[in-house]
Amino acid sequence: MSTFDPKLDLSIERVIRAPREAVWQAWTDPSKLQRWWVPAPTIARVEQLDVQPGGAFVTSMSDDGQTFVPHMNALFLLAEKNTRLAFTNAIDSSWRPTEPAPVLMTAEINLLDHPEGTDYRVVVRHGTSADRDHHEELGFYDGWGSVTDALARLTEGGPGA
Repeated sequence: MSTFDPKLDLSIERVIRAPREAVWQAWTDPSKLQRWWVPAPTIARVEQLDVQPGGAFVTSMSDDGQTFVPHMNALFLLAEKNTRLAFTNAIDSSWRPTEPAPVLMTAEINLLDHPEGTDYRVVVRHGTSADRDHHEELGFYDGWGSVTDALARLTEGGPGA
């Protein structure tokens, strides 16, 4: 796990009452990822999911279930099974540098053992405090919080799973 810098980073932490393997599967199985990856009622479609360093991470989203627009075009930086993922949208799936809207970021997902399941920790890193603040103003905590809730429901097998 890398160091958290409150001037540049945003984070979400939660205990998910499911094994780390289940949370990992929800991140790495396209049919599961698209069930929780964007805040409802918007839906996601996984275009590419090559979970390995240098692998593509491409998703689209739709508000009507028919017309999809680009959502994420990123590259995995690391993938340590059942433990850790990191990706960035600073480089797209074709390995080209990008200037993504609305914000340039690198995300690190850590899955740690917890007596009740998985200690789920996300850190989203930004290059500048202005980018970090902009991401927070755009609703980082609502957006990433709601998809983390959906991830928990899916992996815990609760209502809406």
